[in-house]
Amino acid sequence: MTKYKGGNGLALAERLKESRINKGFTQGDVADHLQISRQSISKWENGNSYPDLDNLVKLSNYYEISIDELLKENQDLKKRIEENEIKIEDSYRKLDFIRGSSDKDEGLILLILSFVSFLIAPFGLVVAPIVIKRNKKTNTLYKLLYLSCVCCILFNLFIGYGVLSDIFGWGTTTVEYLG
Repeated sequence: MTKYKGGNGLALAERLKESRINKGFTQGDVADHLQISRQSISKWENGNSYPDLDNLVKLSNYYEISIDELLKENQDLKKRIEENEIKIEDSYRKLDFIRGSSDKDEGLILLILSFVSFLIAPFGLVVAPIVIKRNKKTNTLYKLLYLSCVCCILFNLFIGYGVLSDIFGWGTTTVEYLG
C-alpha cells in the first residue's frame, strides 16, 4: 500500500504514531482513553484505516496537537488535487475546441451545399455567402469550403453576366440589312 507523503514527509498514520510516541503513550493507553480497541489504534497507525472525526478531535486533544497538524499532508494533497482538476478542466476545454465542442462538424454538408449551388446560377450567389458565414475553423473541410464558395460565387457571376448579356445584347454587334 502506497502512502501519500505530505509537506514534511509524514503520512497521517505516521503522524499519529509519532505523536503517540512523543507523548510516551502506548497503543493501549490511547485505546483506553478513546474507549476503543487497541487494534483500531494499530490500524490507524499502519494506514489500514482512518479515525472518524470524533476520534480525530479526541486524539488531537489527547496528544496536545492541532488537527491541522495531524492532517497537514491531506491539505497538501487536496491542494494538488484541485490544481490537477484545474489542469484537467483546461485540457478538456482545449480538446473540446479542437473537436468543435458540442457543435457538429458541418463541413461535409456545407461542401455539398456549395457544390449544388454551382448548378443553379442565382442560387449560388445567395447560398455561398451563407456557407462562408456558417463555416468554422473546427470543420474538417474548413479551407476547402472557402475555396469552393469563392469559386461558386465567381462561376455564378460569370453565368449571370452571360445570361444578362444575351438578354440585353451586351457585347454583340447588330447588323442592319438594307433591303
